[in-house]
Amino acid sequence: MKLETILVPLDGSRLAEAALEPALELLKDSPGATLVLLRAVEATTLPGADPVDAQVAVVREAESYLESIAARLARQGVSSVKTSVWYGPPAPSIVEAAQARRASIIVMSTHGRSGLGRLILGSVAESVVRGTRTPILLVRDHGAPVAVPAGAARAAETSRV
Repeated sequence: MKLETILVPLDGSRLAEAALEPALELLKDSPGATLVLLRAVEATTLPGADPVDAQVAVVREAESYLESIAARLARQGVSSVKTSVWYGPPAPSIVEAAQARRASIIVMSTHGRSGLGRLILGSVAESVVRGTRTPILLVRDHGAPVAVPAGAARAAETSRV
């Protein structure tokens, strides 16, 4: 598969930035490809307050953050980087950006939560998977617990017989 645009959603966390390493490996293996760093932002304001100042502030902060990541990558010799800030909730923004940028692949990280944790906190990664046809490479947090899928132990036992 020829990759032209590699989209990496970032939220400012160490976890999100863990997706940069595999994205850079893909970029290295795809001459001429572009790495697009994306940040989705929303401002929260008090009811009745003018939201414009808060919206401008979060967009500027996001632009500054992405530019700092792009500068860090440039110091490492990575020059084909673009930045993009989308205003809105993370999952729909990632899906829309992937479509608008004609992303070849989305490389993003996930906490790897399951059960109650995922139910309460939701899963941006799962929402993106369900909302796009763009291929996705999910990078799990190294500290996330690994759980054997239901039925996997039984399948392993019967394959040994």
